[in-house]
Amino acid sequence: MPKQKTKRAAKKRFKVSGAGKLLRRHAMKSHNLEKKSAKRRRAFGRDQPVDSSDAREVRRLLGR
Repeated sequence: MPKQKTKRAAKKRFKVSGAGKLLRRHAMKSHNLEKKSAKRRRAFGRDQPVDSSDAREVRRLLGR
């Protein structure tokens, strides 16, 4: 049986933490940053956990 391939687009967008949690980048970080507060812009830099309703599908795309 052939190896299962990872979806490359998903690999670029998600990562698995050491504890096994799925993490994603924040949306709305790319433009119109002048009108967003410094606190909000800093928060965009941190990874967010993937919502539990999406986690199963993301794991499947990652081949896990």
